[in-house]
Amino acid sequence: MTSIPLHWQILAGMLLGAAAGLMLSATVSQRQSSLPEERLPAGVRAVEFFDSTNRIEIRQVARDDSVRRWVVDPTGREPQSFTSLESLRQVEPQRFEDFQRYGRSWARWLGDGSRRLGGLFLRMLQMVAVPLIVTSLVTGVLGLDRVEQLGHMFVGTLTYFILTTLLAILVGLLMVNLIQPGIHGGQQIVHDGEATSTAANLAETLLTQLEAMIPTNPFAALAEGHFLSIISFSLLFGIFTLLVGGRSVEVLRPFFEAALAVLMSMTMAIIRLCPLGVLFLMLYVTATQGWEVFRSLAWYMTTVLAALGVHALVVLPAIVWFVARRSPGKFARAMSPALLTAFSSASSNSALPLTLANAQQRAGISHRVGSFVLPLGATINMDGTAIYQAVAVVYIGQLHHGFSLPLSQQIIVLFTTLLASIGTAGIPHAGLVMMVIILQSVGLPIELQGLILAVDRVLDMCRTSINVWSDACGCAVIERFQPVKLPSTAQP
Repeated sequence: MTSIPLHWQILAGMLLGAAAGLMLSATVSQRQSSLPEERLPAGVRAVEFFDSTNRIEIRQVARDDSVRRWVVDPTGREPQSFTSLESLRQVEPQRFEDFQRYGRSWARWLGDGSRRLGGLFLRMLQMVAVPLIVTSLVTGVLGLDRVEQLGHMFVGTLTYFILTTLLAILVGLLMVNLIQPGIHGGQQIVHDGEATSTAANLAETLLTQLEAMIPTNPFAALAEGHFLSIISFSLLFGIFTLLVGGRSVEVLRPFFEAALAVLMSMTMAIIRLCPLGVLFLMLYVTATQGWEVFRSLAWYMTTVLAALGVHALVVLPAIVWFVARRSPGKFARAMSPALLTAFSSASSNSALPLTLANAQQRAGISHRVGSFVLPLGATINMDGTAIYQAVAVVYIGQLHHGFSLPLSQQIIVLFTTLLASIGTAGIPHAGLVMMVIILQSVGLPIELQGLILAVDRVLDMCRTSINVWSDACGCAVIERFQPVKLPSTAQP
């Protein structure tokens, strides 16, 4: 396998994992079982488990024949159901423990095991992510001759992030208005009550993000993995090292460069395990969710995927071709291992070490550009997430009202999505949390968000790949306008 390019190894692992997971889901995903008599609580005659793809039911029959039920339904359509096993564990830890031990089907048992094995790979990536961000940012800043160069790079990077996110939202709004998935593919769901408020308003969220940029304890931020705090402190540390100059730069620059070299070597060793990690993660997703996750909500999925496709295959390649003056095809091939890893892990933060390595070693991006743009992009540049949030909110509005939101409300969606996407963490399903803010901004009930949970994992994987692809394209754009080019190993 070592002679096969890494991106083909990752693709093979992804396809093999998906095929194995779908086979498990089709053959051994259903099981009916009971709790052993010696484990029954007092006054209970039987506890029965019914496990199937995307639905779990636990039924407790008391000695007086009264029945209690606990249902796990990711779609949230069944009344008083849990949307995930994790939510069941938080409320009913004993029922969760009993199900995990006695009620799981073979597909779920093997899928959960695969998730833990794939999680080991993600943990290794997360292990190097924080020190890699710190050393990359500090060495990137210290590699600049003057502080003014950092200012120019920051302005250019921020401008790129804002413009591409706006373009992404516009593409999403265009697609959802053309396809109208909530009208053509859904049944109108009317709620007479007002939208429920369970999250802070937009101003509160933005203020929280601003506060996160100023850590009260930088070491605590490093330990807890608060990326926004880590990035801002690392940038400030590098800037003030340049301002002090002299002996400080002479001592700290070689130290951080040496630390970065060690971490890059460690990262490359972890990356060799990427095909196995992707295989296990894909097996978990398909074994536990099966084909249903692809079949349900087909119109909504089609709209999101179409918008993501237009942005990824038309908008961003056009920027790479006309602005960065590079071949989009060659550049995408160079970044493909990082894109496939982002797809399988649904986490741009987890894929960040591989993205940094691919950008510098395969795509020919200079270290000072890659180490500055990519960590910043993994935190605030979320093109795919912005598309998904815009489409999902208008789709929910179509289901709620029976028609598309008026232009005035869609403009609110545009600007709210832009600001909310900046605050979205680079972890799986983080976009769902920030969507609450956008739903509130146009007066839609946030409980309708449960309708899209069943397909969120697949779409999360797709939009995360677009997030990373946009970050990589930003590197190419910023590299194009650097006055001094550093030697690179490849030039797509």
